[in-house]
Amino acid sequence: MSATSLPILFQAIYQERIWGGRKLETIYHRNLPNDGNLYGESWEISDRECEQSTVKIGELKGQTLNELWNTSRHEIFGEGLDELGDRFPLLIKILDSRTDLSIQVHPPEELADELGGEPKTEMWYIADVEPESKLYVGLKKGVTKESFEQALADGTVDQQAHAITPKVGDSIFIDSGRLHAIGGGFLIYEIQQNSDTTFRVFDWNRMGLDGKPRDLHVEQSMSCIDFKDFEPSMDEATGPQKNCISDCPYFYIEKLQLKRGASLGNPQPERFSVITLVSGSICDAAGTRYKPGDFFILPRGAEPLTVTAEATILQTVIPEVK
Repeated sequence: MSATSLPILFQAIYQERIWGGRKLETIYHRNLPNDGNLYGESWEISDRECEQSTVKIGELKGQTLNELWNTSRHEIFGEGLDELGDRFPLLIKILDSRTDLSIQVHPPEELADELGGEPKTEMWYIADVEPESKLYVGLKKGVTKESFEQALADGTVDQQAHAITPKVGDSIFIDSGRLHAIGGGFLIYEIQQNSDTTFRVFDWNRMGLDGKPRDLHVEQSMSCIDFKDFEPSMDEATGPQKNCISDCPYFYIEKLQLKRGASLGNPQPERFSVITLVSGSICDAAGTRYKPGDFFILPRGAEPLTVTAEATILQTVIPEVK
């Protein structure tokens, strides 16, 4: 059995954040650094220069995602991906928000270069949430650029943002230009473009990890915010099977509910997918069992996975260029 017929699982990269917690220890039994620090992000699949995923187990152990992408792209990932550049196009994380994140925005493609950043579109899936926790997404009806600017001066930007109280299993698409913030009390799977550009417009007047106010990017944010984006709701699944929870040029994500004994392969056998196990368990052809909170790449032509306990799975693919 070749290395490319089995799932590729990576070492998590844990990121300290002022708003983070340690839920990954209690919910997924992860071995966080024993330093008492707060970890807001676990980068599960990352091809960033300074945050490089490395293979955790198997014949490919120790190789980086960037090495696999650039030396074995056709073999592991499939055909039709050459135009996507020298970095794996997705960045996939778990977010643990003990307290509120900053109110922020990501630059759209047409402005990113001008503003010195990278475009960033993402999707959030609610894996766990405390009662009454809120997401802030889009603007309240009636908000204008002028009223928002006044709120900046008054320190009341949070009153301009639209609040949503979601439940476990909900998801929402965050297009570039959409004002947003994650409130305290969430565990979220974030699937996004490979970008790390965030413009903070309001940070609840708090101090950073260094004891100083965190930098804000008001001018850049005001250039990016979509001031016609009023009061969105959590997304509804679409498509013929009502499985699709996100469909954009950068990723296509299906939420699958699979019974014990079901098989799971790539939607297109000659193209890879990313598997996120939300609940239940699955097993690969070599007998390795995967548990909730596991993220891995299922290579092109991989042997099918077997569901060993009723499972909820997110399956992400790169859409074909149309």
